[in-house]
Amino acid sequence: MPEKIKKTGKIKYINKLLTDKEISCVELTQKYIDSIKKENGIINAYVNITEETALKTAETVDEKIQRGEKISLLEGIPMSLKDNISTKDVETTCCSKILKGYVPVYDATVWEGLKSQNAVLLGKTNMDEFAMGSSCETSCFGGSLNPHNTDHVAGGSSGGAASAVSGNMAVYGLGSDTGGSVRQPASFCGLVGLKPTYGSVSRYGLIAYASSLDQIGPIAGNVEDTAIIYDAISKYDKRDATSSGSRVKTVDTLNSSIKGMKIGIAEEYFDGAGEDVIASIKKAIEAYESLGAEIVQFKLPSLKYALPVYYILACAEASSNLGRYDGIRYGYRTDNYKDVNDMISRTRSEGFGKEVQRRILLGTYVLSAGYYDAYYKKAQKLRGSIVKSFQDAFTECDVMLTPTVPTTAFETNYTSKDPIETYLTDICTVPVNIAGLPALSIPCGFDNKGLPIGMQIIGKSFDDAKILNAAYKYEQYAKDEIYKELESGVRI
Repeated sequence: MPEKIKKTGKIKYINKLLTDKEISCVELTQKYIDSIKKENGIINAYVNITEETALKTAETVDEKIQRGEKISLLEGIPMSLKDNISTKDVETTCCSKILKGYVPVYDATVWEGLKSQNAVLLGKTNMDEFAMGSSCETSCFGGSLNPHNTDHVAGGSSGGAASAVSGNMAVYGLGSDTGGSVRQPASFCGLVGLKPTYGSVSRYGLIAYASSLDQIGPIAGNVEDTAIIYDAISKYDKRDATSSGSRVKTVDTLNSSIKGMKIGIAEEYFDGAGEDVIASIKKAIEAYESLGAEIVQFKLPSLKYALPVYYILACAEASSNLGRYDGIRYGYRTDNYKDVNDMISRTRSEGFGKEVQRRILLGTYVLSAGYYDAYYKKAQKLRGSIVKSFQDAFTECDVMLTPTVPTTAFETNYTSKDPIETYLTDICTVPVNIAGLPALSIPCGFDNKGLPIGMQIIGKSFDDAKILNAAYKYEQYAKDEIYKELESGVRI
């Protein structure tokens, strides 16, 4: 097997190697396991490596190939799952002390589907504790580092999934996105990250942070792989009351012409963005014009409400969802206590990290008597205004183009110095979760330190195929420039 696999079309490329018997699935899997053993001590992408399970699945795939049976595109492909996605008989901790030792008795729907296709699970990846953070540094296992420069973070909360793919320790990973937690680490690590339309991918088995905002999505090295994974996981699931599934097989629509497509540029998305970020986005806009797209400029003043609305609603839902971790039913329990109330208080104080405690307290406050109307109720009304403003904007354009993050990857320990400042970097990603829209981050350049810059493409509800196609056309246009540099930038 060649040492370097092309970033474009990696899944199909590996599938052909397997079906042509140029490499066995066991050999392929072992290469990734060896890579994890070599690099994970530095990068800290994985918190649980499932080597035995991975090799056993690989053997099953090899047996099918030897019998001449056809395998699906994702069969035998080494991948990872974020540690808040339930895996039967495999510890799932949300990277929190309070859930250490918790082993689910069922699989999340997304993993159930991939598992039935013999996807090779390499392990569970690192994340901010309960998906609360933007750097992966709130994890009780320590943060994941950026393979492009280990003095910088991989991003959050799905930092482990991104660093694993970027560091060649997985072909792809599944993460969760509540306010940008798939797109932001994808941007920081030079990858493609998709936050699907709310409801298109089942949340059954995803350990909740904020149920009205959470969505599972893929992180991969290129758009085609992202589309293949999305098509595999976007199925209707009766166990999730919000599930609807997708409406089209997105991989079949890739490479459609975008001539005449209207691409919206809202000036508010560029407020506070770094010079390198703005320059890269402008260059991408020129690329789209060369491809025949029409650029439409407009304003989206409701964006100024997005961050406060998001943090009020997300924290309120977290306060409710995390109430179940009390030391009685499962997970961590304090050793010393006087009575039941003292036990619950001590368990939660010792089991939850500072960032999770901060958000639970904020959520409890905005839901409390005397403050519910002033904060939570008002935020829900403003959410409706934000949804309406996006609906109005999409009467003028087909998709929107924005920075994914106003900056490139933070230096390590940046979050602990100024946690509020990191909240502000979510400004470009949280509006999409509030409105339930699909959005994708794709690499579009590098800053003066050589760190990747991400561009976000936003679509209307269930226009996942349209944003994937728009991203694919850009990727094909820029692949010689952007993707050659991305390949040379990773550690392996």
